[in-house]
Amino acid sequence: MKKQFLFTLLLLSVYGHAEAGGEKEAFHETVSYVDLERFTGDWFVIAVIPTPFEKNAVNGVENYSLNKDGTIQVRYTFRKGSPEGKKKVMYQKGWIYNPETNADWRVRPIWPLKLPYYILELAEDYSYTVIGTNNYKYLWIMARKPTMEKTVYDEIVKRMEQRGYDTDKIQIMKQEYEGSE
Repeated sequence: MKKQFLFTLLLLSVYGHAEAGGEKEAFHETVSYVDLERFTGDWFVIAVIPTPFEKNAVNGVENYSLNKDGTIQVRYTFRKGSPEGKKKVMYQKGWIYNPETNADWRVRPIWPLKLPYYILELAEDYSYTVIGTNNYKYLWIMARKPTMEKTVYDEIVKRMEQRGYDTDKIQIMKQEYEGSE
């Protein structure tokens, strides 16, 4: 019980605050609409302003699937330190906070927390997405493939800087698989 309490305190400090309920405007401007069916599936983490749990992570893949009750199952897998490192899997549950856009979520990494999760960018063809939190501390740039064109990545980073993110903290996540170069 003490470990769970300490873990909860750590998460609160990581994300800034837990969702207290009530409708309020999104902290960030999100995309205008997300087709959840198209959004589901695997997203390779290209770059990240990492949480403490993601330090030294490689081969990060976030998977979203829709549950029958309308919630979202989030499964994040990565390797610690190297492609051969220990596999880590984290499960979270998500709720659509703004059903008009489907771009403003709350995600629960551990009870009782429900943390803001904003879809800041989404390519028209759903080839990449950018996710941010409510405090500019964490950011995920993800793609359907384990690589992203440098020009696309550089433009995303430039836009995130304009939004107020400290882009010096963005770290490219190694995506290296057997048989890849």
